[in-house]
Amino acid sequence: MSTSLKHSTSVSSLASMDKGANNDDISLSSLHSHFAHRTAANMVLGPAGPMSGYQSHMRAENRPRQNDVNMERVDNDEERRLRNQPKAKRKKRKNMITANLSGTRYEVIRQMVEHIGFSVAKDDDPTSFLLWNDAFVSTEKISDLKPYQRINHFPGMGEVTRKDNLARNMMKMAKAKPEEYNFVPRTWILPSDYNIIQNYMKDLKAHKKSKTFIVKPSNGAQGHGISLYKNLEKIPAQEHFIVQEYVEKPLLMDGYKFDLRIYVLVTSCDPLRVFLFNDGLVRLSTEKYLPPSENNISHLFMHLTNYSVNKHNEFYEKGASLDAGSKRSIKSFNEYLRRNDYDVALLWRNISDMIVKTMIVAEPHILHAYRMCRPGAPAVSDSVCFEVLGFDVLIDRKLRPWLLEINRSPSFGTDEKIDFDIKSALIEDTIRLLNIKMSDKKKNMTAQKLEAQKRLFRPSKRVSDTEHMTEYDKKRASIERRKDELKELLARVKKAGAREEYENRNRGRFIRIFPCEDKPKQEKYIHLLEAAYTTFMSGRATSMHKEIQLIYNNKLKETDILDMIADCEADEQQGKMNFEGKPMTGSRGPKPLASMPSSEQFRGTDREEDDEESESASPPSTPYNRGTMSRPASVNSRISASRTPNGMGSRPNSGLVQPGGRPIGSVGPNQTRSRQAGGQKLTNIQRSNVDDNFLVNVIREREEELVRRTLQALNDMRIKFPGKSDQEADTILDKLYENWKFHKPRIASYWLVKLDSIKRRKVKCKIMMFLCFLSIQKGIYIFLSHDNFASFPCNVIML
Repeated sequence: MSTSLKHSTSVSSLASMDKGANNDDISLSSLHSHFAHRTAANMVLGPAGPMSGYQSHMRAENRPRQNDVNMERVDNDEERRLRNQPKAKRKKRKNMITANLSGTRYEVIRQMVEHIGFSVAKDDDPTSFLLWNDAFVSTEKISDLKPYQRINHFPGMGEVTRKDNLARNMMKMAKAKPEEYNFVPRTWILPSDYNIIQNYMKDLKAHKKSKTFIVKPSNGAQGHGISLYKNLEKIPAQEHFIVQEYVEKPLLMDGYKFDLRIYVLVTSCDPLRVFLFNDGLVRLSTEKYLPPSENNISHLFMHLTNYSVNKHNEFYEKGASLDAGSKRSIKSFNEYLRRNDYDVALLWRNISDMIVKTMIVAEPHILHAYRMCRPGAPAVSDSVCFEVLGFDVLIDRKLRPWLLEINRSPSFGTDEKIDFDIKSALIEDTIRLLNIKMSDKKKNMTAQKLEAQKRLFRPSKRVSDTEHMTEYDKKRASIERRKDELKELLARVKKAGAREEYENRNRGRFIRIFPCEDKPKQEKYIHLLEAAYTTFMSGRATSMHKEIQLIYNNKLKETDILDMIADCEADEQQGKMNFEGKPMTGSRGPKPLASMPSSEQFRGTDREEDDEESESASPPSTPYNRGTMSRPASVNSRISASRTPNGMGSRPNSGLVQPGGRPIGSVGPNQTRSRQAGGQKLTNIQRSNVDDNFLVNVIREREEELVRRTLQALNDMRIKFPGKSDQEADTILDKLYENWKFHKPRIASYWLVKLDSIKRRKVKCKIMMFLCFLSIQKGIYIFLSHDNFASFPCNVIML
């Protein structure tokens, strides 16, 4: 194709010049000059976007050619119109998301891009947000892309889109998992398998069997070079061909053989995400099918279903609807199956399963090539590549799907109305699912600057430094590595949740088939993915297996990871305090608030009373004189008992009070204790004069009075709403409590990032106070005295 096309070349003339060419060999340079002037398309489409579907497209295809003088005049008018626009309008146009379509010849892509609201770049702009190419894209171009850009090809996808590579990889996986990879007809690759196929022919003759074989070029497209053979001895030995067993009993529609063009979208390979479009094309042959024989083996219009082959037959029918003609929709095909009592759901489960297994074979190659092109990219970054694949699937009479080939550049030509209806919807939903935003550019540029500064100020680590590290430094470095891993995992989990939420809202007519929601099936796919890495990348299989489990089988939630990060920080703080020689008290956990001492302190007070025979007691009219808060000892005894595993306190009889209100030790017939009260000691004779029954009654009355006061105080503290009854207030508080449980991980994540450890503790205290009041309404009582918290029961909800 000549690269010096004039500006007057129309899309139809350009397509005719490239007629018969391979899609993978389209020259990009031949398209640049044609799409440099898009104003002719604007004259057809108008400023409001595309006109009514297929009619506007056909008008654009069949518009008359214009000479160079008229085109220059249109360009001058366009420039003059832009100069006369108000500044605000020009600024708005400048800030639109741009798409570089200089590498595609399909008008429907341009129409859908403008319909969504993107601006098509005039020239080959490498900084556009979206880049669409019909031909192969070099790895250098993918490496140069910015994180906010998207291009419609993956590196390494040729491992399943080239016929010879697909056959080779499928044969390897069939050896590892023969029961799973049995959906591809038996295939040989010439010339390497020439002797094998000749021996196979001899075995067939020995058993007096006859089979038909279809021969295809290894890198062919559009049905070129395909032929059928009964005797493979006629095949040239040195040609690069793919030989497959011919499926002689296909399912027929109205007596014609057909295949399905199924569209599959891959939005990411790290992690792998695959979507199935819920419509497609049914391509029928143009001669009624008969089993292959020596008489009809050369009738390609009978045995081949390629549109590029059958459109040249005089019997080709252009359908006026989606369920008539030589090209029909998959939805009409499903209705045909239902009318004939076929299990449509089972068929599409098998097709989806076949597509996922095929992409699992491609995943090791694609991921390796992608990471080589994008070294240093964060693990949670969006994929700069996506791909729309065309799967060609044949259905036999038993309703079993067979994979024929995969097209990495499926045709988006719209020769008929059915093409425009299906392909325009496919392109529109694809672009929406990519989630391209104007703010991505600024965010990504800021992230790059921060990462560059981080690398610049990062201290260099030498081997000699690590050899002389202390045990404390080694432990701290280990904790830091663990924290970094957890933070990366947390970012992955957040990113996966946000991505899935967006996909569920914007997938349109796409159905996500991997990862799938069926857990047993997902487990099977994970095992197949591990087997694929073992087969194709045995040297890295172990590390990739761990990564697969981490990405696709992670059962940790955000709250779990946040707790693990908090544990690492506590370990780090504990090691620092031990290193500085500061005493550590208690086990690891959140520090108690100043106004909220734990019950351990009171149990420690009781132990001190046991160890010391004589101590100064508090005056009758004052509370404890041990630095603790004023509260009844009976309450302390109940709380201490509730904290022990067996339901009993460390001292069953501790915490009783005298009639004067002073606490005493344990009371029993054979127990005595020396005390000081008002500067005098209680002797054993004086203690024996106290009536035990009277003391027990006084204690019971005192406890009942304290319980009554506590419940009264709790009732006075109830959260009330004006104009609401107690029952309605309880309902409102229950909703608040449920919403709090929902928003708790997000709030915790926010403060984890925004605040340092000191501020975080202060915020945590305030949130704890709020939880306390909610807990009161939920029936979890908190004992108070002198406006201070005394202790918490074990079932109070903690952060």
